[in-house]
Order: sequence, then C-alpha cells, then structure tokens
Amino acid sequence: MKKSLLRKNKEIFLQKISSYSQSSYRWLIATPGRALDKAYQAALKIKSLEADYLTAQTQAQATNNFKSTIIECLQSDLEKYLAIIKINLAEFKVSRFLLNSQNSNSWEKLVVIDEVLKKYRTDIVETSVVEPDRAIEKPNNSQVNYSSLQDEFINTQSTPDKTSVLPRSLLKTFQTIKTDFNSNSEAEVLQNFRRSRWVTQTATRCMLLLIIIPLLTQQLSKEFLLLPLVEKFRSNHNPEIFINSEMREEAFKELQIFEEGLKFQSLLGETSNISPEDTELKIKEKANELAEEFRYKSNVAISNVFADLLGLIAFAGVVLTNRSGISAIKSFLDSIMYNLSDSAKAFIIIMLTDIFVGFHSPHGWEVIMEGVANHLGIEPNRSAIFLFIATFPVILDTIFKYWIFRYLNRISPSAVATFKNMNE
Repeated sequence: MKKSLLRKNKEIFLQKISSYSQSSYRWLIATPGRALDKAYQAALKIKSLEADYLTAQTQAQATNNFKSTIIECLQSDLEKYLAIIKINLAEFKVSRFLLNSQNSNSWEKLVVIDEVLKKYRTDIVETSVVEPDRAIEKPNNSQVNYSSLQDEFINTQSTPDKTSVLPRSLLKTFQTIKTDFNSNSEAEVLQNFRRSRWVTQTATRCMLLLIIIPLLTQQLSKEFLLLPLVEKFRSNHNPEIFINSEMREEAFKELQIFEEGLKFQSLLGETSNISPEDTELKIKEKANELAEEFRYKSNVAISNVFADLLGLIAFAGVVLTNRSGISAIKSFLDSIMYNLSDSAKAFIIIMLTDIFVGFHSPHGWEVIMEGVANHLGIEPNRSAIFLFIATFPVILDTIFKYWIFRYLNRISPSAVATFKNMNE
C-alpha cells in the first residue's frame, strides 16, 4: 500500500515536471513572436500619437500654451514607446538567432516598425547654446504640418547659435528692442519659459537617473548576488586568503604590531602572570581574525569587478534609452555656460585645468589610480601608474585646448582673452 502510494506520488510529480517543461518550452519558442508583437503594438501606439497630435493641432492652432502642453505630454509617451520598441526588437533578434526561428508573418510587422523608427533615428531633442533673452520667432501655424512628432520636438527647441559679423551684444540689443515692440512678446516669453523649465526638469531627472540607477545596480548586485556567489565559490574551490601580495603584507604588518604590543605590555608589567602559551594563543586568535577579515576583503574586491561592470551596463542603458534627456543635459549645461560672465568662465577653465592637468595633478592621479586598484583587488603597479600619469593628463590638456579654440573662441572671444590674461 505504501509503495503504491509512493509510486502514485512519483508519477504525479513527474507529470507536473513534464507539464512545466512543456509549458516552458512553448514559452521559450514563442519568445520571438511575443517580443515582435510588443514592438509592433508600441509602433502602432506611436502612429496613434502622431494622429492625435495632428488632430489637436488643427483644433488648437491659435493656442500656443495648449500646444506646448500637448508636446510635453506626447514626448513623454513617445520616449516610453520608443524604449519598448528598442528593447523588444533586440529581444526578437537575439531569440530568433538563438532559436533559429522562421516566421513569415513577421515581415509585415517589421516593415511597420521600421517605418516608425526611421522618423526617430536621431536624438529627439537637438539643442545648442542660445542667448537667454533672445525671443524665438513665432511660427506661422497655418503653414505648420509635421509628418512626425520628431519634427515638432526639434522645432519647439531653441534655434542654434550662429556666428555673425556684428558683435553679439549689439545683436542682442536689437533683438530686445524688436521684442519690446512685438505685440505677441508676452506669449512668446511665457512659451520660452515653459520650454526652459521643461529642459531643466528633464535634464535634472536624467542626471539623477544617471547617478542613482548605476549606483543602485552596483550596490544591490554586489550585496545580494555577487558577494554571496563569490564567497560560496571561493570557500569550496579556492582556499587562498590573499589575492595579492599587498594584502598579505598588510596582514603581516598588523599581526606584527599586535605581537609587539603584547610584548610591550608584558615588559611594562601591565599584563602579569601571562605564560608564553597564553601569548601564543592570543597571537593565534588574532591571526584567525585577520584571516577572516582579509578573506572577506578579497571576496569584496572580486565582486567589485563584476558589480562595476553591471553598473557600467546600467549607465549605458540609461544613456541609450533616454536620448532626449542626454540632449536636455547638453542644452542645460550650454545655457549655464553661456549665462556665466567672462571672468567666471575663465576662472572655471583655469581651476579645472589646474586640477586635472596642472603642476600638482600627478599626485592626485596617483591617489586615484591606487584607490581604483585597491577597489578592484589589483596590486598597484608603479610603472603602469606613472605611464598613465605621463599620458592621460596630456590628452586631457589637448582636449581642453581644442575645446577653447574650437568652441569657446567662437561663442565668447572675450572669455578667451580673459582666460589668457589670467593664465599669464
């Protein structure tokens, strides 16, 4: 009776395993089609957004504020659907290659997806340095007819800054006078303020994501995934305590200091009636403590390597899936740089160049490289560090000079002159 019951339970368990395996296999086989369907639905949603925008545009051509609000809402939805398309399209390609799946019905969906993605190959927001007080010419609504939201997003941003024969301050004065006589200047100023606020909010949100997501990915993956795996693997396969000679020397030095401290206390009479066996036992306990401490440090250093890689992948993912945020950051930093006075620009440039490529910078780079090596559990190589210090600051100095010559000299020649005078 008992054997028949065990046999029956075993059969039920095997049936459940078989059913679960079959369902998992069907789910795996359907991965390309499922991913393509999600990307296709997101592409249809983008087409629906474009249709909704054109409808709203014809109904509210005379209301600029309402139009700006629509653009902000639609752009948020557009970024979400574009990210869905990119992620699921990558999943479709990888799973289709690995599973060698052939589906003739996928071509029509791929054509629709490709038609949508063609409109958004470049960054959603293309911005550059713009004078803060410059009024933007009001577009003629009767002639506006965008084929996609991409054109509108680019149009709603500030126009690129161009060089001119006349001084910039004189052009700015003429533009201010022209704006004062414009009957629609108040509406344009309000619209420009809304755009500036949107850029600031988007840039701040993107910068927070670029900082928080990689840090969370690095810390959480290290504490809850990588560190336990490394500890389990090294306890079973690698009994080595130290992963480099520097850790070994540090442990030996601590043990030597502890032993000399015991001897010093014994000579002063602070520890009476301690036999050599007790002293040896204390030294052994200290050695065991150091072994556990440096074994943990070695495990942490190994897990840091993989956790940092995951953090870099998370950072790259945020950059690739948030192109408009990156462009907003560029526009935000450009506007801050433009609004600074010439003396402030020169001061910031001199401070940055002195910190990173100045006379005292090699000491800072040496500390940074040693800290990175200790973080990754690598023994610092003095020759490699000195080679890095001899080449990398030179490259940075070249980039600074090229930026000053190519960019700053064009938008603010007086700042370059101030920089040269302060540097001399």
